[in-house]
Amino acid sequence: MRSKKDISQIKSRLLLAYKDAKSELRFKSPYELIVCVMLSAQCTDKRVNLITPALFEAYPNVKAMANANLASVKLLINSCSFFNNKAQNLIKMAKSVMAEHDGEIPLDESKLIKLAGVGQKTAHVVLLEATGANVMAVDTHVFRVSHRLGLSRAKTPEATEVDLSEIFKTELGRLHQAMVLFGRYTCKAQKPLCAQCILNDLCKSKDKISE
Repeated sequence: MRSKKDISQIKSRLLLAYKDAKSELRFKSPYELIVCVMLSAQCTDKRVNLITPALFEAYPNVKAMANANLASVKLLINSCSFFNNKAQNLIKMAKSVMAEHDGEIPLDESKLIKLAGVGQKTAHVVLLEATGANVMAVDTHVFRVSHRLGLSRAKTPEATEVDLSEIFKTELGRLHQAMVLFGRYTCKAQKPLCAQCILNDLCKSKDKISE
């Protein structure tokens, strides 16, 4: 694991370089946010942003989604990975929100994770985006960056989240957003842009590309 000095450097550089970082998903409300995040699992934000305008036009709120026709939802999101399961979960999620939360998306982790299709990562992304909560979420980009930088050796996203939360402690939501963008555009899975990397001198990854 990294030294406290290295961890502090990594944290400060990421927060400085990505001080205005925010999700690339397009949403206007907690309802649209949770739908976008649910769709984004194993799917790119770019693809989700292509899907959601028509979806939100057809189903603009929780009540509309709760009463949606399953076949129609599937048709609207069929270019998204796992669209069959996601369509079912979107409707189930909305029905639960109507029945248990008066049609308002609950911005509470314990309540969010009880909704269909909402695991801890999805709940954390919703919370950090909607409320600025001090929570970490580990997607494929954050997982890759964390391991390349030696911030975690955990085998699962859930365990990696625990490691990152313990070492960084504060500003976890902002760090999540920064690490997502850093992993998406610089520390890429294939051909990482090491020459341009703000953490090049702190990286000892076997994937590092030398000059």
